[in-house]
Amino acid sequence: MPCRDYNTARDIVMTYGWNATAYQILNPGIEHWFAPDEPAVVGYTARRGCYIVASAPICADEATGRVVAGFEAFARDHGRRVCYVCAEERMRLLLADSPAHAVIAIGAQPTWDPRDWDRTVGTHASVRAQLNRSRNKGVTVEAMDPADGCRDGGLRAVLAAWLRARNLPPLHFLVEPQALGGIVADRLLLVARRAGAPVAFLVASPIAARAGYLIEQVVRAPDAPNGTAELLVDGAMRHFAAFGSAFATLGLVALSTQAAQSIRSNPVWLRMLMRFARLHANRFYNFRGLEHFRLKLAPARWDPIYAISNERRFSVRSLCAIGEAFAGTTPWRMLAIGAARALRHELSTIGLLPLST
Repeated sequence: MPCRDYNTARDIVMTYGWNATAYQILNPGIEHWFAPDEPAVVGYTARRGCYIVASAPICADEATGRVVAGFEAFARDHGRRVCYVCAEERMRLLLADSPAHAVIAIGAQPTWDPRDWDRTVGTHASVRAQLNRSRNKGVTVEAMDPADGCRDGGLRAVLAAWLRARNLPPLHFLVEPQALGGIVADRLLLVARRAGAPVAFLVASPIAARAGYLIEQVVRAPDAPNGTAELLVDGAMRHFAAFGSAFATLGLVALSTQAAQSIRSNPVWLRMLMRFARLHANRFYNFRGLEHFRLKLAPARWDPIYAISNERRFSVRSLCAIGEAFAGTTPWRMLAIGAARALRHELSTIGLLPLST
């Protein structure tokens, strides 16, 4: 049954949520399908004749196969294909031998055991240097009630400044910038302040079935001191450890070199496209910068992340549907907007256009 029933979905997420993105189905704009005969929910959005699913069904592990079959039957009844985006290894193993599904690797996510964070900081001088750099600039980190955070004008200003600094318009779906506009009851919000004013903030959501957390947002004003983002992650890891969390991730890094072995199994056309994107699309979306930031924090391991479509071979149309789910428009229009913004920025820096305010 399709609807947006956030309270029922939250109850299921907080019982069975295993995928790192589970809590994100409570973000604005995501539809919910509930299995008729058991506690299970699928978060999805419709694009290009396809239902783009947030990672995997949220349900008991042993029920996943039944829920997949039920949701795909629902999709067929509505003339739609299905593509599971940001699927993890458990979903890949479930469908790996299915002749009706195609699996591709799209990147990797770094993971930590927060209980080992003290040792990570103690053995990596570069991490300590970044933390000290921000502390020496007077940056402090404090927790804020997420319900208050969504109404806080200072945080809204930080988010607006952060979005203006990006070449692409805001992305959505599993990278929704308005995460604090969704269900926030179980989220962690940390705010970095300097001289009392917010300069950055971090939002983390629970991965209930793994006693873990996804750090889903680290939003930093352009004038925040270096090391501010690292200081927020440090505060989050210590919070997770204090509550006994054994798992934490900063989420997907698309096209990550840490997924190179898995990406080699992708179709040739897709490998070529991904290589081109990593080499030439960095001005629009900072693939390399995201990966470098996470590598600096010395993750314990990197887990491959997949997209799985219910077709015999993964198609260009499924890839375009994924792009539209994140962009909110066609990928080509998004790139055109990004190119125009990048050109305007370059003309501004050499004085041919006024700087944006």
